[in-house]
Amino acid sequence: MTFGSRERFWQKDMPQDKINAYMTLYTALVNVAKVAAPFIPFMTEQIYQNLVVNLDKTAPKSVHLCMYPSYNEAYRNTELENNMEEVLEVVVLGRACRNTANIKNRQPIGRMYVKADAKLSDFFKDIIADELNVKEVVFTDDVRAFTSYTFKPQLKTLGPKFGKQIGAVRSILSEINGNEAMDEINATGRLKITIDGAENVLDKEDLLIEAAQTEGFVSDSDHGITVVLDTNLTKELIEEGFVREIISKIQTMRKDAGFEVMDHIRVSQSGNDKIKAVMERNAEVIKSEVLAEELLFGKTLGFEKDWNLNGEDVVLGVEKL
Repeated sequence: MTFGSRERFWQKDMPQDKINAYMTLYTALVNVAKVAAPFIPFMTEQIYQNLVVNLDKTAPKSVHLCMYPSYNEAYRNTELENNMEEVLEVVVLGRACRNTANIKNRQPIGRMYVKADAKLSDFFKDIIADELNVKEVVFTDDVRAFTSYTFKPQLKTLGPKFGKQIGAVRSILSEINGNEAMDEINATGRLKITIDGAENVLDKEDLLIEAAQTEGFVSDSDHGITVVLDTNLTKELIEEGFVREIISKIQTMRKDAGFEVMDHIRVSQSGNDKIKAVMERNAEVIKSEVLAEELLFGKTLGFEKDWNLNGEDVVLGVEKL
C-alpha cells in the first residue's frame, strides 16, 4: 500500500514532509541494495552506483565493498508497527466490503465506520480514508445499528424438548430484540426466555440465527475488527467517481502513447455529452493530475482510444505538446 506516497513526492517546492519522504526512500533503497547484493549482484551494483557513487565520491566504489547493514533496535517503533498492522486489517476488510457491494476502488464512498479492540488515534483516519477512497472514517464502539438479528428454533433439538410449546418458543423468538439477544448469547453462550411464567434456557446450538445488514450498508468482521461501509452514493460522489475514471484512463493512454512522466499534453474527448459535462465541470482537477494544458471537446486528436466509463461509452485522445 502506498499510503499517500505519491502526493508527498509530487507536492510543489521542497517542504520538510517531501524531504522526509525522499530520504526515507533513499535510505531504504541503499540498504536493500546492500542486503541483497550477495543474491542479485549486478542489479544491486547498478542501484548503488546510481544512488551512492554518483553522489558521494568518498563512498566505497562498489556495493560489494560495503559493510553488511547491521540491525539497530533504536530504529524500531513497535507501537507504530502494531498500529499499522491494525490499519492493514481495516483496509483489507474495507476492500472486502467494496467487493461485496460491487463498488470500484476509484468510486469514492462517503463514510465508513470502524470498531476495533485496539484504539487507533485519529492520525490513522487519513491513511485508512486514502487507501479505501472514503471521505470520512468514524471510529465507534457500537456497530449494532447496521446489523439486525432474527432467531428461529432449531426444531431438531427444541422440538422434542418443548413439544406442543414449540409454537410459543417460535413466537417469543420472533418478537425479541435481536441485538440485545445477540449480546446475551455472545456473553453467556445462552439465551433465556420465559414461557407461561417459567424461565427456560436455550443454548446457541438450539437457535437458527440470521444476520441482516441495514439497507445501504455493508459490513465485514475479522480478528476483533468490524468495518461498515455506507454504500449510499450521492450525485457528487458519483461524479467524482467519473472524474477518477477519466484521469485513470488518460494516464493509461499517456503510458501507451510512450509519453515521458513530465511531458505536458492536450486531451480531447468526443462521443458522450455526459462525460463532456463532467470533464468541463472538473477541468482544472483533470488538467492538474494528467499535466494537460488544454481540454478539447467534439473531436479527438493524437493517440485515440475508445473507453467505457461506468457504463458510458466515450472516445478520448491525447497528444504531446
